[in-house]
Amino acid sequence: MYNDLVDQAELFQEAIKYYANILTPFSKLVDKKIKDVLALNVPVDMICPSHGVIWRDNPLQIVKKYVEWANNYSENQITVAYDTMWNGTRRMAEAIAHGIAAADSDVTVKLFNIARSDKSDLITEIFKSKAVLVGSPTVNKGILSAAAAILEEIKGLRFQNKKAAAFGCYGWSGEAIAVISERLKEGGFQVLNDGIMEKWNPNSKGIDNCIRFGNDVALATR
Repeated sequence: MYNDLVDQAELFQEAIKYYANILTPFSKLVDKKIKDVLALNVPVDMICPSHGVIWRDNPLQIVKKYVEWANNYSENQITVAYDTMWNGTRRMAEAIAHGIAAADSDVTVKLFNIARSDKSDLITEIFKSKAVLVGSPTVNKGILSAAAAILEEIKGLRFQNKKAAAFGCYGWSGEAIAVISERLKEGGFQVLNDGIMEKWNPNSKGIDNCIRFGNDVALATR
């Protein structure tokens, strides 16, 4: 029931997940209201929310976190999220992630299969990231449903001050890159480039292209 009686890593992971998935669109209001309350200079002994733990040990620590999260929050992290049909886009994602890590050993790179990942966990990692790469193969001149769903979700959350790019494989026409890039722009992301697409399941040259793409993303987001 109390914040000092639970695992602290789990507590703050759940707290940032709640903020990322629910409160992100209201960050300006959150920041303003916190400042209004703190300006009253009322001593705070305990914070008892309508749900979640009761903050009795240093209760203002969660307020300080909310102030931090409400102000264009990001860590030195890049998230690579993809959906795949025959593993071509998966291989691209892995190569891009390798390229990012090779170009910047300080950045944290997290890789997610969108269709197999918990949506709330993925959104939390996007919230924490300074850049997000989204990949899908082209399907009927569009993208796979899991990728489309997460792009719709993050558009509504209106993340701020984050960069992004698109990638994916294709067989005939290759519209997925343009579709993803447009959705990212609608979500308020700064799209870094035109993205990268490889035909069918990428060969060794295609994998090298993806590694270089990852290198370029790492350099563009330092």
